[in-house]
Amino acid sequence: MFKMKPQGKSNYLIKNIIERTLEKNFTINPISIFILSVFIVLGFLYYYFNAGVLKEADLITLMVFPVLLLLTISLKGRWETIIFIDLAAVIYFYWWNGNTALYYAAIVSVGSLLAPVFQIIKEWERAIILRFGKFHKIKGPGLFIILPFSDSINKIIDLRIRSTDFAAEMTITKDSVPINVDAIAFWMVWDAEKAVLEVENYMHAVILSAQTALRDAIGENDLAVFIAQREELGEELRVAVDKKTTEWGITIQSIEIRDITFPKQLENALTKKAQAIREKESRIILGDAEIELAKKLEEASAIYQNDEVALKLRELNVLLEGLKNGNSMFMVPHSITDSVNSLSLPGIEALGLLNKGKKKATKEVVDEDSSSK
Repeated sequence: MFKMKPQGKSNYLIKNIIERTLEKNFTINPISIFILSVFIVLGFLYYYFNAGVLKEADLITLMVFPVLLLLTISLKGRWETIIFIDLAAVIYFYWWNGNTALYYAAIVSVGSLLAPVFQIIKEWERAIILRFGKFHKIKGPGLFIILPFSDSINKIIDLRIRSTDFAAEMTITKDSVPINVDAIAFWMVWDAEKAVLEVENYMHAVILSAQTALRDAIGENDLAVFIAQREELGEELRVAVDKKTTEWGITIQSIEIRDITFPKQLENALTKKAQAIREKESRIILGDAEIELAKKLEEASAIYQNDEVALKLRELNVLLEGLKNGNSMFMVPHSITDSVNSLSLPGIEALGLLNKGKKKATKEVVDEDSSSK
C-alpha cells in the first residue's frame, strides 16, 4: 500500500518519502481459478443451449471476456476493478445479442465475484483482514473465506526470522576516527496486528532504527572498543533497537557487526602501532628472562663458592660439551688444566698426546716445504 520514493530535487531535505500505492485486495489460488472455470463452463452451456449453433465470431467474442476477466483478477486483484469489468461486460453482451448473451455475462460475472472469496495463506504467513477499511481480524494459515466487496487483505505478514544488512557510512568515533561499519540484524514479527497498525512501513522502520542506533554507538565509543568488543556492542545495539521495535510487534533476535573499514593512512598507522607494541612486549619478555637467568646464576655461584668439587665438575662438563661440538679450537681456563693435571683421566691425557702428535707432524711438513724452496 505504501512505497518508498527516492530523494528528489524538490524534497532535498527529506529522505524516504512515502508514496501511496494501491495493493491487491486478494490473491488468486488454484481454488479461485477452479471456481471461475466452473462458472465459465456453465455460461457457455447456457448460451449454447439457448442460442443454438455457435458461429466462429460468436465463439471468439465469448472467449475474450473470460480471458480478460482472469487476467484482470490476477494482475489487479481489486474488487472495484472486477465490478467495473462485470458491468461493462453485461452492458456489451446485452447490446450484442440480447438476453441470451446477457445471462452468459451474468453467470461469468457471478463466478468472478465468488472466486476470490476462498483464500490460501502459507504456514509462516498471516493475513491482515480489513472490513470496510477497519481492522477485522488476522487469518491464516491455510484456507479461509473473505466476503466480497467488504473484506480485503491489506497485507500478508511473514513471521519467519529475517536477516537484513545495514551500514553506518563515514561516522566519527569518540576518538575522532572516521569509520564505516557494516552490520546485520536478525529480527521477526511476533504480532502482525501491531506491525501493520502501529507503524506505516515496519521493514524500513526497523532498518532505520538499527542504523541510527549504530551511529549513536559509534559516536559513544573509541575505535579500539569497536575492534575488540564487537559482540558486546552488538548486544547493546540489540537491546536499544528492540526496546523501540517491541511497541511495533517486532523483536530483534541479534545484531552482528560484520566489517569495520577506515582510511588507508589510518590502517598503516595502526599496523605500525601494533608492530611497535609487539616489539615492546618481546623486549620486556627478553628482559624478564635475563633477570631470571641472573638470579639463577647468582644462586649457582653461591653453591660453587662453597663446594670446590661441584665447581670442578662443572668445569669438566663445560669442557666435555665443547669437545662434543667438535670445535677445532677451544679456550680452556688455567683452572681446568690444573685440575686435569692433578687428576688421572686417561681420555684427556690421550687427547693431549694426540694434539702434540698433530702439532709435531704439522711442524715437519712446514720444514720440508721451506727446505725445498
